[in-house]
Amino acid sequence: MGKIYKTIDLFAGIGGIRLGFEAHGCKNVFSSEWDKYAQMMYEANFHETPFGDINDIAPEDIPEHDILLAGFPCQPFSIAGKGLGFADTRGTLFFNIEAILKAKQPEAFLLENVKRLTTHDNGNTFAVILDRLNKLGYTVYHKVFNSLDFGVPQKRERIYIVGFKKPIQFKFPKPLGYFKPLSEVLEKEENIPASYFLSETMKQKRFSALKTIPPKPSIWHENIGGNISPLPYSCALRAGGSYNYLVVNGERRLTSREMLRLQGFPDSFIINIPYSQARKVAGNSVSVPVIQAIAGEMIKALNEPKTAVKYKEPNLFGDYDYIGSKASVR
Repeated sequence: MGKIYKTIDLFAGIGGIRLGFEAHGCKNVFSSEWDKYAQMMYEANFHETPFGDINDIAPEDIPEHDILLAGFPCQPFSIAGKGLGFADTRGTLFFNIEAILKAKQPEAFLLENVKRLTTHDNGNTFAVILDRLNKLGYTVYHKVFNSLDFGVPQKRERIYIVGFKKPIQFKFPKPLGYFKPLSEVLEKEENIPASYFLSETMKQKRFSALKTIPPKPSIWHENIGGNISPLPYSCALRAGGSYNYLVVNGERRLTSREMLRLQGFPDSFIINIPYSQARKVAGNSVSVPVIQAIAGEMIKALNEPKTAVKYKEPNLFGDYDYIGSKASVR
């Protein structure tokens, strides 16, 4: 039996990242989340109440751990947010992560954020983050993944940043290349309360805007310009999206359970908060299957360490990958 790695779960939300690592036998020793509704769901499912504001605990007082996990706030860097980056107080929370890494020196970390983090402020924000992590002595890897490629029918592109205290080789998991059909995610129509269905006026407005025959089942996405796109998958769940941002078959809103399924949570995951808050925490959460796949490769790299070799090669996105002491994309 291999080592049982201890994790800490920062900006934990409802615990999606923790779930992915627990699937590989990791034991969580500390969690932090300030939103009270996310705390309620976290407690219901993990039987512990996360510590509140991470600013209220000294890095030295964080329990000893092997792997730091953090889906740090994405709103400062997202298209849906104002994109203020470090000028947004939530954007500076990365430096809390840096302080904990410096104080506790864990073997590894996983950070998750929106894809736009890589291009915010012409790439300067991401460069600062990578430079800080490198200066702490970590060998860093990063890659953008789309949840659609890991089995869940949700188009959700996120940047995943992995680091190791020792200069060891790491390869991100290979995407599955497929997603389950919506029919396996959506609840039976007869079980949906009437309050979830749009008014006839709103339904007609959407149907009249269609330019193609929609697949069925489908989730209709309405963008900022009011254009309707019926798709065989969901666009990214958003904490701040309107109630009609994503509509099933042009007729009704997603249920709380459906939103969690779109993030890859098991049906055993308890929902004990109002619908308005469930929408928020689901949109702020992570795609569990992606995390689980990355966690598996991280555990493998820690258990069977191989020295990283510096090299440079073009990748699929037309830029370059670096392995070694510099930030990398693999």
